[in-house]
Amino acid sequence: MAEVMDKRSFYIDGSWVAPAAPRDLEVIDPSTEEPVAVISLGDQADTDRAVAAAKRAFPAWAATPPAERLALVEKILEIYERRAPGMARAITMEMGAPADMSLGDQVESGSYHIRNFITAFRDFRFIRPLGDHAPTSMVAWEPVGVVALITPWNWPMNQVTLKVIPALLAGNASVLKPSEIAPLSSMIFAEILDEAGVPAGVFNLVNGDGAGVGSQLSVHPDVEMISFTGSTRAGIAISKAAADSLKKVCLELGGKGANLIFADADDKAVVRGARHCFYNSGQSCNAPTRMLVERSAYDRAVEIAAQVANETAVASAHQPGRHIGPVVSKQQWDKIQGLIQAGIDEGARLVAGGTGLPEGVNRGYFVRPTVFADVTNDMTIAQQEIFGPVLSIIPFDSEEEAVRIANDTPYGLTNYVQSQDGARRNRLARRLRSGMVEMNGVSRGAGSAFGGVKMSGRAREGGVMGLEEFMDSKAISGWDTDA
Repeated sequence: MAEVMDKRSFYIDGSWVAPAAPRDLEVIDPSTEEPVAVISLGDQADTDRAVAAAKRAFPAWAATPPAERLALVEKILEIYERRAPGMARAITMEMGAPADMSLGDQVESGSYHIRNFITAFRDFRFIRPLGDHAPTSMVAWEPVGVVALITPWNWPMNQVTLKVIPALLAGNASVLKPSEIAPLSSMIFAEILDEAGVPAGVFNLVNGDGAGVGSQLSVHPDVEMISFTGSTRAGIAISKAAADSLKKVCLELGGKGANLIFADADDKAVVRGARHCFYNSGQSCNAPTRMLVERSAYDRAVEIAAQVANETAVASAHQPGRHIGPVVSKQQWDKIQGLIQAGIDEGARLVAGGTGLPEGVNRGYFVRPTVFADVTNDMTIAQQEIFGPVLSIIPFDSEEEAVRIANDTPYGLTNYVQSQDGARRNRLARRLRSGMVEMNGVSRGAGSAFGGVKMSGRAREGGVMGLEEFMDSKAISGWDTDA
């Protein structure tokens, strides 16, 4: 067994400090089911100390010139990229991303967002004229204050950088509560910010669970904003908890993306869609987990998707190469197994994968890449977010039917369209009820906002909109344009 790292400290007011009343929790490597670290969960005293530090630091940081805040974030990016290998190892250990994917995608997603925020911030105008019709009316963008940032385990640095960096640039002071399942990468991120010279109290980290530190931040009277990424259930609870203090609440929640594949789609559309579904072991809220296929192309699509599943290797996250690793925990593994069984019980046709561990595996939270055909949209596997490598294929006969099925979900994060008909793509891009639509394998442009509608929450993270999310706008009249 590898040595278990002692990570029982929090980053508060510029220093690593011991928790007030330690409650220890083991961090489990999902590839081995063995502990790799022990952390402490914070209590009310730890939360209060972190919020107080942020509150003290906020006025001076908000008054810091934007150019200085930008220079600090550029320094953070430099250190982050230097420490990428260690960050990747931490992500592999804590949540099971395969080694190559952890470095090339998980860690790189953080670099990508930091670079995009730097670009957006360089041209950001904190005071803007309302318009030519009102020459002395201005719109000012100002920091919110003390912000609480609650992040998930599936893409740790993706979500941490989408919150911490714009909060810093906007002039806020923050308290980060990373997932207690995967906290190690966030603790490295705190070390990076400390090395970069972030002033004491401007950034703080307290480990804890949702019922503890998460709930405490949600109701804390000195916290003015909550930015949360995670399950819809938890997002609803946070909204209710924050209501009494009228905090600003920004939620990025679950998804059940539909991938509409028409008969004229390109030859790689089904392969691309299935691989995207299985990517990160299916643990992405924007995964295209419902594949809607035009009837004339349906049988062939089922055959191709099953082949992709059967050819998708499953192996330890510590091995190099192109494969998927485990899901994050035994709890997640059990949930996924139950949903696969529900698909079988409700009459979907299992064409690849199924319940149980993959062949040749006797430990670790590994899931067989699974494909169901002949799914109807009222089945459990078509309505619930599985968060595992499970694809549901549904036939359709017309564009109208495809739109109806795609929109028949409580979620609205990302939908996908595969067709060579540009006019059809444009129509569908507007008719699909989601915060994002990606077509023909073209990714969103750098600086595009990430976020959804309906029960996927309505946050907008990344780029200019991601900066504005961490600010309040102020209307000013009588501005002296000559001063």
